[in-house]
Amino acid sequence: MIDQDFLSSLPPLREVIAEHGLNAKKSLGQNFLFDMNLLSRIVRTAGPLEGHTVYEVGPGPGGLTRAILAAGAERLIAVEMDQRAWPILEDLNTRSGGRLDVIPGDAMKVDEATLLAGKPVRIIANLPYNVGTALLVRWLTTRNWPPFWSSLTLMFQKEVAERIVAKPNTADYGRLAVLAQWRSKPRIAFDVPRQAFTPPPKVTSAVVHIEPAEPIADVPLKSLEAVTAAAFGQRRKMLRASLKSLGLDPTPILEMADIPGDLRAEVLDVPAFCRLAAAHAALMQSRKSS
Repeated sequence: MIDQDFLSSLPPLREVIAEHGLNAKKSLGQNFLFDMNLLSRIVRTAGPLEGHTVYEVGPGPGGLTRAILAAGAERLIAVEMDQRAWPILEDLNTRSGGRLDVIPGDAMKVDEATLLAGKPVRIIANLPYNVGTALLVRWLTTRNWPPFWSSLTLMFQKEVAERIVAKPNTADYGRLAVLAQWRSKPRIAFDVPRQAFTPPPKVTSAVVHIEPAEPIADVPLKSLEAVTAAAFGQRRKMLRASLKSLGLDPTPILEMADIPGDLRAEVLDVPAFCRLAAAHAALMQSRKSS
């Protein structure tokens, strides 16, 4: 339930931006959303916020932040590196009764697992385009699983969103799909047209919702990252060639995983990559022991 009274008590977002001279900066990957119906839809996609801490990266002038607070978030932690936005967000904190904590700085340098420990966490963000994929990979590859977050509701360029949910034998299928689908359930919730943003980006965007799941196989993360990086790093090559970049003879890895060496990475499903990871881990352990 969105608190319309709270939203109506706030000054118009466009006026706030004009007052503070907060024009979107391309260098920060900024594109602002003003449509509260669309922003509220993003928040509803995340699920109920009661009892959760919400974490937002790159709130900018606070459009999505307003929608999160209006949806009943008990505590919202927002990381913003653009100092022009800090006074706007601090005013929003005051108007929300102190429910918003603003952390100035670079989200790539935040230890979220420590910062957000103690309560279920929903991450909701219109991620800056220049760091969105890097942040997602970090959240997907946290070593403790289940992770510190209970859901991710994130906006990406649509081409990135399609890579997250891609299936084998498609052009979009790659390392990001394997990492996302190994132990979580990603889906594209809806598209967002470029005209919804100020300034409009060159491409359509999409909101992706991800929830943790039981891993498809219990394999070491380090080995899964290694085999996917090698296989998709030279995706046009057969696996017997691309896996040589692991620094090991790929033949025993492929044999242990029961995967023909003349296949290419794009045809393997996630369970097959898990078998490769298990074989890689076993051979690495054998090498250490010898």
